[in-house]
Amino acid sequence: MVIYLALMVAIGLWSFRKTTNYDDYVLADRGLHPFAAALSAGASDMSGWLLLGLPGLVFMSGLSELWQPIGLLIGSFVSWTIVAPRLRAYSEVSGDSVTLPSFFESRVRDNSRALRILAAIIIIVFFGIYVASGMVSGGRYYEATFGGALDIGGLDDFHIGLIIVGVITVAYTFFGGFLAVSYTDVVQGSIMFVALLIVPIMALLALDNPSDIFSFPTENDWAATVEQEGIGNPDYFNLIPEVSVLSILYILGQLGWGVGYFGQPHIVVRYMALKKPSQAIEARNYGFGWMLLCVLGAVSTAVIGVTFFTQNPDIQVTDQENFESVFLDMGRILFHPLIAGLVLTAVLAAIMSTMSSQLLVVSSSLIEDLYRIIAKTTPSQRFLVTTSRTAVIVVSVLAAIFAWNPQDSILDLVGFAWAGFGSAFGPLMLFALYWKRLNAPGAISGMVVGAVVSFVWGSIDVLTDHVYEALPGFLTSLIVTYVVTILTSKPSQEIVDEFEHTEKLVKASKKNKEASFEEIRESIES
Repeated sequence: MVIYLALMVAIGLWSFRKTTNYDDYVLADRGLHPFAAALSAGASDMSGWLLLGLPGLVFMSGLSELWQPIGLLIGSFVSWTIVAPRLRAYSEVSGDSVTLPSFFESRVRDNSRALRILAAIIIIVFFGIYVASGMVSGGRYYEATFGGALDIGGLDDFHIGLIIVGVITVAYTFFGGFLAVSYTDVVQGSIMFVALLIVPIMALLALDNPSDIFSFPTENDWAATVEQEGIGNPDYFNLIPEVSVLSILYILGQLGWGVGYFGQPHIVVRYMALKKPSQAIEARNYGFGWMLLCVLGAVSTAVIGVTFFTQNPDIQVTDQENFESVFLDMGRILFHPLIAGLVLTAVLAAIMSTMSSQLLVVSSSLIEDLYRIIAKTTPSQRFLVTTSRTAVIVVSVLAAIFAWNPQDSILDLVGFAWAGFGSAFGPLMLFALYWKRLNAPGAISGMVVGAVVSFVWGSIDVLTDHVYEALPGFLTSLIVTYVVTILTSKPSQEIVDEFEHTEKLVKASKKNKEASFEEIRESIES
């Protein structure tokens, strides 16, 4: 683990030497390889949810919880296909935008700056929650891994883990910026991939009768069912335990996780950092394959874990409330300590990869979308990089304070933030890329309504228990953006011309994959 943490800092220091200006720090000067972009997006997306939250959920409830990862897989594939190529081209054509708020502002020529400022505020609020969920994951990780061995100076394993994860993540993000975050993500994504494949396989081989996994949960009690009436969970392997209006709404809500992809700033920024639009499909293939196998590994860990832990009464899951330590506990029990250390590091990799991406996006929004507007000056490149690094530290400290006494599960925290971004930015992203009629009033109205509906819906248990807040938030934002745009003035001819020019660039990039984006722009503009 120490070797891994040292490697992350080393990559940060190496990236520090490659980061000479502000664009390097926040977007790696748009030079990211598709494989790096794919694994970086995947590792940033999945976080501790993949190795902690999802296995815990499936362990408790069964395959009815698969609608969420199914929605995510569909959303990832569609987002890479329809959003990535256009956003890569449009973000450079429209004001050479390096953040999502700056792109939205430039796209609709919002001279009031309201769109950019509100978008930045939404990013700061929801990413504050998101970063906090990563720190909670780090605390849970150390809690499950060391079992009290780290208690130092009155701090338990959870709080020591929270501090360690926060400090190391901040260190390499502080020094290396986007380049460090992306390349550490590649390493972290590779570790996650290997671990999620070998843990369920080894657990299955450790069972006396591996075929028990298909019948044991439905015929026997285990940790998650002992307080329920009856024996086992007869519906454990049913994707749809009961057909009713509420169950259909629940399934649609879980599939709604997929629409969140279109508006996740820490993911779509990878699209903007590609070398050229035509690389998006190559990156999609890498990313979707990685994600599919990782999800299968996480689900298999949970399903096998039910039989594994129950048939071995001398061991148990450390987290007896949300069962989010299933993967950690299996890795620690199954392997020699040296190998177990490598496996357990996968969770640390997942947590830190997401946190670093989020910290960088928040710091970028604070400096690019708030400070530069308020200051109304053009600071030096060195000053911008320094203030961005300072923002990373400030945001991480605030998130640590919020995470110090967690009241919700990791999945609840992630889900709340994910829905907020998907609702506020998802419809706006699709309209910005595919509807030339979009104007500033429509963009601002839809973004604000989506964020508010998602926030309010997610705060009311009786609503969010039946329909995940991303779905109503996304739909209301979609409708409001369209209606307000139609009822207000048409965009200027300059905006229309830029939209049509971007369409030509994307088509030309697909036809001529060998040429650089700069060469394609020169050929069309000439």
